[in-house]
Amino acid sequence: MTSSNDRELVLTRIVDAPREKLYRCWTDAELLPKWFAPLPWTTASAKLDVRAGGASAITMRSPEGVDYPSSGVYLEVVPNEKLVFTDAFTEAWTPSEKPFMAATVTFEDIGGGKTRYTAVARHWSVEDREAHEKMGFHEGWGKCADQMEALAKTL
Repeated sequence: MTSSNDRELVLTRIVDAPREKLYRCWTDAELLPKWFAPLPWTTASAKLDVRAGGASAITMRSPEGVDYPSSGVYLEVVPNEKLVFTDAFTEAWTPSEKPFMAATVTFEDIGGGKTRYTAVARHWSVEDREAHEKMGFHEGWGKCADQMEALAKTL
């Protein structure tokens, strides 16, 4: 799926797992590190306060061992349906140094234990969107979706 907005990147997948399990993969700090970074990257740590206004702190680790911490705030949480979060704020609504994006992740039950999983990354500028695309948004987020699906099937 593509977007008509020049500051958005969109990934949509039909995932062979119920939306409740995908939501759990996104919101359980024990599960998120098992799928969140596209291998061979890993997730070194995840602290999640999944509620509107709650903070998240996730550190991804490169194959070379370099850590990339990212913090943000949840803007909207609808259990098993939608998560909206941004890096524009850090804990306690403190503005971040440089906001990059706000993201919406939705989980739509399409029957038969399958879910339409959609991730939309909205960037503050066209340049940020282009940078994220060049970093491998579609490939990376796609690989993560595959990893999340594999994990969800084990739950």
